[in-house]
Amino acid sequence: MRGNLRALLYLSPWLAGFAIFFVYPLLSTVYFSFQRYDLFTLEPVGLLNWEYFFKDQAAWTAIRNTLWLVVVMVPLRVLFGLGVAQLVTRIKAGAGVYRTIFYLPALVPLVAGTLGFVFLLNPGTGPVDAILSAVGLPAPDWFGDPAWSKWGLTLLGLWSVGDLMVIFMAALLDVPKQLYEAAAIDGANGWRQFTSITLPVIRPVLMFAAVTGVIQTLQYFTQAEVAARVASGATDSAGSVFTPGYPDQSTLTFPQWLFQQGFRDYAMGYACVLALVLFAVSMVFTLILLRQFRFTEEES
Repeated sequence: MRGNLRALLYLSPWLAGFAIFFVYPLLSTVYFSFQRYDLFTLEPVGLLNWEYFFKDQAAWTAIRNTLWLVVVMVPLRVLFGLGVAQLVTRIKAGAGVYRTIFYLPALVPLVAGTLGFVFLLNPGTGPVDAILSAVGLPAPDWFGDPAWSKWGLTLLGLWSVGDLMVIFMAALLDVPKQLYEAAAIDGANGWRQFTSITLPVIRPVLMFAAVTGVIQTLQYFTQAEVAARVASGATDSAGSVFTPGYPDQSTLTFPQWLFQQGFRDYAMGYACVLALVLFAVSMVFTLILLRQFRFTEEES
């Protein structure tokens, strides 16, 4: 009994923080999801907020866009980060310079990086489209065409892949060299060594990158918001109104719609519904990935 009390005493700072900063906000969000709340008045409305969610076409558009980014951008970032890390770890001369070049974009603030990227991909003055036109390739309106806008955000994500590169570099350098030497003696080529040695050894790091990438993309906000504002020419001047998702709601993500409802339209009750949906989807994705990882580990 005394040992249990001592353990609770040691855990009390964490338990207090968990209760104050997670349990209480979560329960409050559930409570407010059944209210009409605009920061000043509170009125019970039952399930009306939840019923409206299933009828809200903008919310479902945001869900489709966000899931597109999860399905397309996250795997591409993982693959590109792993490829860059593999390349940099094999370079002998000037390795430090290349590591710095690839990692620098990850240090650029999100707003500044997005601003620069939108101007680089500008169809009228950007150098990227100018180069594409010079070599006879189509020069799309990256952030002005609904068919290309999400691909523009994906390119922005690949440009700032330095954070994943560093993680994968550490994992690749930690693979025992003796395994490669033994495989080479047995006649295994480079691809065989990669699939049979490298991937199994760094699988936990790949899972970490996938889980964190999915969670971050489900919370994707700043880049889409800034890119849409700059591409649309919107400002925060008096009388101007900006609706996120330009062009044609193609860059509208779920966190943007949540922010719009809660902090621009002051529909806090409905925003709480959106927050709970985002929390549930994040948990489902994480559990699926972790279960798949555990199943793969048991098979191997």
